[in-house]
Amino acid sequence: MKILKIIHGYPPHYNAGSEVYSQSICNQLSQQHEVIVFTREQNLYAPDHQIRESFDNNIKFYHVNKARDKDGYKHADLDAIFKQVVIKEKPDIAHIGHLNHLSTGLVAVLKEQGIPIVCTLHDFWLMCPRGQFLQTNFANPQFHQLCSGQSHQKCADNCYKQYFSGQEDSYVSDREYWTNWIAYRMQETKNVANMIDLFIAPSHYLRERFVRDFNIDEEKIRYLDYGFPLHYLSPVTIKKDRSNYTFGYIGTHIPAKGIDLLIRAFCRIKSNSNLKIWGKENGQSTLNLKEMAKKSHNTIEFMGEYVNQNLADAVFSEVDCIVVPSIWAENSPLVIHEAQACKIPVITADFGGMAEYVSHLENGLCFKHRDEDDLALQLQYAIDNATQMKALGERGYLHHPQGKVPDIKDHCITLENLYSTLI
Repeated sequence: MKILKIIHGYPPHYNAGSEVYSQSICNQLSQQHEVIVFTREQNLYAPDHQIRESFDNNIKFYHVNKARDKDGYKHADLDAIFKQVVIKEKPDIAHIGHLNHLSTGLVAVLKEQGIPIVCTLHDFWLMCPRGQFLQTNFANPQFHQLCSGQSHQKCADNCYKQYFSGQEDSYVSDREYWTNWIAYRMQETKNVANMIDLFIAPSHYLRERFVRDFNIDEEKIRYLDYGFPLHYLSPVTIKKDRSNYTFGYIGTHIPAKGIDLLIRAFCRIKSNSNLKIWGKENGQSTLNLKEMAKKSHNTIEFMGEYVNQNLADAVFSEVDCIVVPSIWAENSPLVIHEAQACKIPVITADFGGMAEYVSHLENGLCFKHRDEDDLALQLQYAIDNATQMKALGERGYLHHPQGKVPDIKDHCITLENLYSTLI
């Protein structure tokens, strides 16, 4: 079959979870099927919506330039270009990974052309304008608060106030403008959801939120965890050329990931230990984190980027434990699964999909979500109980009797079967 994969970024330039997962399924599916990827790039020196074609690893790519838009969600020019691609390629099925930084209008194009549509949900973007139910709280000392649910005026006040003019006499009109903007945006994503034939949720938590809070029909949304290319994810031997217990963080240097929470908690540890932080440096954010790290009497190292295919040897062999400290309701973090595939224990929050894949004292440790004190306690527990932690890591993925995470080959067979039911 001919599969059109739509995703808002693709490795090597974009390496967050949805992008890495998209690459994994495209590489696997392309062994049996024709795969076309429609994705974005950010070239500040090229026109918006310019299309560039490329071919790599038996996959054809259409890269659309989206360098200057941040909060827009529907773009007629991009939709028109996408329509030309769809008419030219005539896919049998479209599999959407994310529409952020692209256009919600892509779904209407697919529907108009009679293409069945599958959508994997990676976060809350369809029912939260910012995607994570994590508020910006502009000019509020209580920033990055969790949001209990979407409402138009609350979104304007707590997440879009940064776009207000700042003039006291225009506050009401600014607020009204953004409240209406959000209302239109939410109606659009509701319409998009109605046009999609099948949703896939990689965690029960995410599925339940979309059914309960966004009124997605239970029959229209299926739970299916991610699949992983296990040929480069296998149990590792931890290097013994160090004496201190070593924690690791893998991911982007952004507030939602809770990396500052981890650093603050680690700074409270008195026992000799190390923290290694992997991930692409992110300008001022990384500089601020490095400054924060100076307060620790233990060693905190910033290790830079990593290549996903080298995770086992380059990252997991260097640590005794991985910490996933996200302050939003993470869906089904790839790094948790990757660590479990390599039999590395995980410390994470007792919230969202994180708690779904790590159970306290069963295959890792859980701390109270967003609680620095409790995270520090769990870090200390890991140091004091290194042998037990290793045993917890050996249990791996709890949803499989041998602790094995889902193989990408089996996962893609399931996807193929789902596609076939819609074609």
